[in-house]
Amino acid sequence: MDYVQRALRFACQGQSLVGIIDVPERPLARGVLVISGGPQYRVGSHRHYTLLARLLAPRGIPVMRFDCRGMGDSEGEPRTFDSIGDDIQAAIREFFLQVPAMQEVVIWGLGDGATAAALYAHTDQRVRGLVLLNPWSGGTAQGAPHARLDLGEIAFWKQVGLDHALGPDPVPQRLLASLACFGGAALVVVGGADTAGRQFADLMERIDVPVRRVTIAGADHTFASREWRDEVAELSANWIVSW
Repeated sequence: MDYVQRALRFACQGQSLVGIIDVPERPLARGVLVISGGPQYRVGSHRHYTLLARLLAPRGIPVMRFDCRGMGDSEGEPRTFDSIGDDIQAAIREFFLQVPAMQEVVIWGLGDGATAAALYAHTDQRVRGLVLLNPWSGGTAQGAPHARLDLGEIAFWKQVGLDHALGPDPVPQRLLASLACFGGAALVVVGGADTAGRQFADLMERIDVPVRRVTIAGADHTFASREWRDEVAELSANWIVSW
Protein backbone atom coordinates (compact mmCIF):
# COMPACT_ATOMS: atom_id res chain seq x y z
CA MET A 1 0.00 0.00 0.00
CA ASP A 2 1.23 3.49 -0.84
CA TYR A 3 1.75 6.01 1.94
CA VAL A 4 2.87 9.60 2.33
CA GLN A 5 5.42 10.93 4.80
CA ARG A 6 5.42 14.47 6.06
CA ALA A 7 7.12 16.54 8.72
CA LEU A 8 5.14 18.09 11.55
CA ARG A 9 5.55 20.94 13.97
CA PHE A 10 3.20 21.17 16.95
CA ALA A 11 3.04 22.79 20.36
CA CYS A 12 3.60 21.42 23.84
CA GLN A 13 3.37 23.74 26.84
CA GLY A 14 4.26 26.74 24.68
CA GLN A 15 7.26 25.09 22.99
CA SER A 16 7.60 23.70 19.50
CA LEU A 17 7.98 19.96 18.90
CA VAL A 18 9.00 18.30 15.64
CA GLY A 19 7.74 14.97 14.34
CA ILE A 20 7.36 12.81 11.26
CA ILE A 21 4.18 10.98 10.27
CA ASP A 22 3.65 8.16 7.76
CA VAL A 23 0.04 7.99 6.55
CA PRO A 24 -1.15 5.07 4.38
CA GLU A 25 -3.58 5.80 1.56
CA ARG A 26 -6.16 3.67 3.39
CA PRO A 27 -5.19 3.97 7.05
CA LEU A 28 -6.39 1.49 9.62
CA ALA A 29 -8.23 2.80 12.66
CA ARG A 30 -5.28 1.91 14.93
CA GLY A 31 -2.06 3.94 14.68
CA VAL A 32 1.34 3.67 16.32
CA LEU A 33 3.13 6.44 18.23
CA VAL A 34 6.85 5.78 18.72
CA ILE A 35 8.48 7.06 21.93
CA SER A 36 12.26 7.51 21.84
CA GLY A 37 14.25 6.30 24.83
CA GLY A 38 17.35 7.84 26.40
CA PRO A 39 19.41 10.30 24.33
CA GLN A 40 17.65 9.33 21.09
CA TYR A 41 15.67 11.43 18.65
CA ARG A 42 12.91 10.46 16.23
CA VAL A 43 15.13 8.33 13.96
CA GLY A 44 15.92 6.14 16.96
CA SER A 45 18.54 3.57 17.88
CA HIS A 46 20.36 2.47 14.72
CA ARG A 47 17.48 3.86 12.59
CA HIS A 48 15.21 1.33 14.24
CA TYR A 49 12.25 3.72 14.46
CA THR A 50 12.54 4.76 10.83
CA LEU A 51 12.74 1.18 9.60
CA LEU A 52 9.77 0.22 11.79
CA ALA A 53 7.66 2.98 10.25
CA ARG A 54 8.63 1.86 6.75
CA LEU A 55 7.35 -1.63 7.51
CA LEU A 56 4.14 -0.63 9.27
CA ALA A 57 2.88 2.11 6.92
CA PRO A 58 2.64 -0.08 3.78
CA ARG A 59 0.47 -2.43 5.83
CA GLY A 60 -2.03 0.35 6.51
CA ILE A 61 -0.80 1.32 9.99
CA PRO A 62 -0.28 5.08 10.50
CA VAL A 63 2.96 5.84 12.35
CA MET A 64 4.13 9.00 14.11
CA ARG A 65 7.62 9.62 15.50
CA PHE A 66 8.60 12.81 17.29
CA ASP A 67 11.25 14.54 19.38
CA CYS A 68 10.33 15.27 22.99
CA ARG A 69 11.22 18.69 24.40
CA GLY A 70 14.95 19.16 24.59
CA MET A 71 15.70 16.41 22.06
CA GLY A 72 16.51 16.51 18.33
CA ASP A 73 14.87 19.47 16.63
CA SER A 74 12.33 20.20 19.35
CA GLU A 75 12.56 23.19 21.67
CA GLY A 76 13.03 23.16 25.43
CA GLU A 77 15.27 21.59 28.02
CA PRO A 78 16.01 17.84 28.08
CA ARG A 79 13.61 15.80 30.16
CA THR A 80 13.67 12.46 31.92
CA PHE A 81 11.33 9.59 31.07
CA ASP A 82 8.99 10.42 33.95
CA SER A 83 8.45 14.03 32.90
CA ILE A 84 7.36 13.67 29.25
CA GLY A 85 3.68 12.97 29.81
CA ASP A 86 2.75 16.36 28.36
CA ASP A 87 4.92 15.64 25.30
CA ILE A 88 3.19 12.30 24.70
CA GLN A 89 -0.23 13.89 25.14
CA ALA A 90 0.61 16.68 22.67
CA ALA A 91 1.91 14.16 20.13
CA ILE A 92 -1.22 12.01 20.40
CA ARG A 93 -3.42 15.07 19.95
CA GLU A 94 -1.52 16.01 16.79
CA PHE A 95 -1.58 12.42 15.53
CA PHE A 96 -5.37 12.30 15.66
CA LEU A 97 -5.63 15.67 13.92
CA GLN A 98 -3.39 14.43 11.10
CA VAL A 99 -5.21 11.09 10.66
CA PRO A 100 -8.97 11.69 11.09
CA ALA A 101 -9.73 8.04 10.30
CA MET A 102 -7.75 6.88 13.31
CA GLN A 103 -9.75 5.84 16.38
CA GLU A 104 -7.09 4.56 18.78
CA VAL A 105 -3.36 4.40 19.23
CA VAL A 106 -0.66 1.95 20.30
CA ILE A 107 2.43 3.43 21.95
CA TRP A 108 5.69 1.71 20.96
CA GLY A 109 8.74 2.41 23.11
CA LEU A 110 12.27 1.19 23.82
CA GLY A 111 14.13 1.34 27.14
CA ASP A 112 13.04 4.25 29.29
CA GLY A 113 10.83 5.32 26.37
CA ALA A 114 8.90 2.11 27.02
CA THR A 115 8.82 2.98 30.72
CA ALA A 116 7.39 6.42 29.90
CA ALA A 117 4.75 4.80 27.67
CA ALA A 118 3.73 2.36 30.41
CA LEU A 119 3.41 5.14 32.97
CA TYR A 120 1.32 7.29 30.60
CA ALA A 121 -1.04 4.79 28.96
CA HIS A 122 -3.62 4.45 31.75
CA THR A 123 -4.21 8.22 31.73
CA ASP A 124 -5.47 8.40 28.14
CA GLN A 125 -8.45 6.39 26.86
CA ARG A 126 -7.24 6.79 23.28
CA VAL A 127 -4.29 4.52 24.08
CA ARG A 128 -5.45 0.94 23.62
CA GLY A 129 -2.14 -0.87 23.29
CA LEU A 130 1.53 -0.86 24.31
CA VAL A 131 4.60 -2.40 22.69
CA LEU A 132 7.38 -2.26 25.28
CA LEU A 133 10.94 -3.19 24.33
CA ASN A 134 13.37 -3.81 27.20
CA PRO A 135 11.62 -1.38 29.56
CA TRP A 136 13.73 0.09 32.34
CA SER A 137 12.19 -0.72 35.70
CA GLY A 138 14.60 0.95 38.09
CA GLY A 139 16.89 -2.03 38.57
CA THR A 140 20.66 -2.21 38.64
CA ALA A 141 23.22 -4.65 37.32
CA GLN A 142 22.99 -6.47 40.68
CA GLY A 143 19.44 -7.59 40.17
CA ALA A 144 15.79 -6.81 39.64
CA PRO A 145 14.02 -4.32 41.92
CA HIS A 146 11.64 -5.71 44.50
CA ALA A 147 8.03 -4.64 44.25
CA ARG A 148 4.75 -6.43 44.74
CA LEU A 149 1.11 -5.42 44.57
CA ASP A 150 -1.87 -7.10 46.14
CA LEU A 151 -5.41 -7.05 44.79
CA GLY A 152 -6.52 -4.54 47.41
CA GLU A 153 -3.91 -2.01 46.28
CA ILE A 154 -4.88 -2.41 42.63
CA ALA A 155 -8.58 -1.98 43.38
CA PHE A 156 -7.85 1.15 45.43
CA TRP A 157 -5.73 2.75 42.69
CA LYS A 158 -8.33 1.98 40.05
CA GLN A 159 -10.93 3.74 42.16
CA VAL A 160 -9.06 6.88 43.22
CA GLY A 161 -6.64 7.24 40.32
CA LEU A 162 -2.93 6.57 40.20
CA ASP A 163 -1.96 10.23 40.32
CA HIS A 164 -3.17 10.36 43.94
CA ALA A 165 -1.34 7.22 45.01
CA LEU A 166 1.94 6.92 43.15
CA GLY A 167 3.64 10.29 43.03
CA PRO A 168 6.57 9.57 45.36
CA ASP A 169 6.70 5.80 44.82
CA PRO A 170 9.71 4.14 43.17
CA VAL A 171 9.70 3.23 39.49
CA PRO A 172 8.94 -0.51 39.95
CA GLN A 173 5.85 0.19 42.04
CA ARG A 174 4.61 2.87 39.65
CA LEU A 175 5.15 0.59 36.64
CA LEU A 176 3.26 -2.32 38.13
CA ALA A 177 0.38 -0.15 39.27
CA SER A 178 0.16 1.69 35.94
CA LEU A 179 0.07 -1.55 33.95
CA ALA A 180 -2.43 -3.08 36.37
CA CYS A 181 -4.75 -0.10 35.80
CA PHE A 182 -4.28 -0.01 32.03
CA GLY A 183 -7.31 -1.42 30.28
CA GLY A 184 -5.68 -2.14 26.93
CA ALA A 185 -3.42 -4.81 25.44
CA ALA A 186 0.34 -4.99 25.92
CA LEU A 187 3.26 -6.73 24.23
CA VAL A 188 6.61 -6.88 26.04
CA VAL A 189 9.66 -7.78 23.95
CA VAL A 190 12.79 -8.70 25.90
CA GLY A 191 16.32 -9.01 24.56
CA GLY A 192 17.79 -12.19 25.96
CA ALA A 193 21.15 -10.50 26.57
CA ASP A 194 19.73 -7.32 28.09
CA THR A 195 19.80 -6.93 31.86
CA ALA A 196 17.06 -4.29 32.00
CA GLY A 197 14.71 -6.37 29.88
CA ARG A 198 15.25 -9.49 31.96
CA GLN A 199 14.68 -7.51 35.17
CA PHE A 200 11.40 -6.18 33.82
CA ALA A 201 10.29 -9.68 32.83
CA ASP A 202 11.05 -10.81 36.39
CA LEU A 203 9.07 -7.88 37.77
CA MET A 204 6.06 -8.81 35.63
CA GLU A 205 6.00 -12.28 37.19
CA ARG A 206 4.91 -10.68 40.46
CA ILE A 207 1.53 -9.45 39.26
CA ASP A 208 -1.32 -10.93 37.27
CA VAL A 209 -1.39 -8.56 34.31
CA PRO A 210 -2.57 -9.77 30.85
CA VAL A 211 0.61 -9.07 28.90
CA ARG A 212 2.09 -11.06 26.04
CA ARG A 213 5.84 -11.52 26.57
CA VAL A 214 8.37 -12.53 23.93
CA THR A 215 12.10 -13.02 24.43
CA ILE A 216 14.47 -12.71 21.46
CA ALA A 217 17.46 -14.91 22.25
CA GLY A 218 20.81 -13.13 22.27
CA ALA A 219 19.38 -9.69 21.49
CA ASP A 220 20.93 -6.64 23.18
CA HIS A 221 19.20 -3.60 24.65
CA THR A 222 18.59 -1.78 21.34
CA PHE A 223 18.16 -4.87 19.13
CA ALA A 224 21.12 -3.57 17.17
CA SER A 225 21.43 -6.19 14.42
CA ARG A 226 19.33 -6.22 11.27
CA GLU A 227 18.03 -9.68 12.14
CA TRP A 228 16.84 -8.55 15.58
CA ARG A 229 15.31 -5.33 14.24
CA ASP A 230 13.42 -7.22 11.54
CA GLU A 231 12.14 -9.74 14.06
CA VAL A 232 10.91 -6.98 16.36
CA ALA A 233 9.25 -5.12 13.47
CA GLU A 234 7.42 -8.21 12.21
CA LEU A 235 6.40 -9.18 15.71
CA SER A 236 5.08 -5.67 16.37
CA ALA A 237 3.20 -5.45 13.09
CA ASN A 238 1.52 -8.84 13.46
CA TRP A 239 0.53 -8.19 17.07
CA ILE A 240 -0.88 -4.71 16.37
CA VAL A 241 -3.40 -6.08 13.83
CA SER A 242 -4.19 -9.25 15.79
CA TRP A 243 -6.74 -7.78 18.21
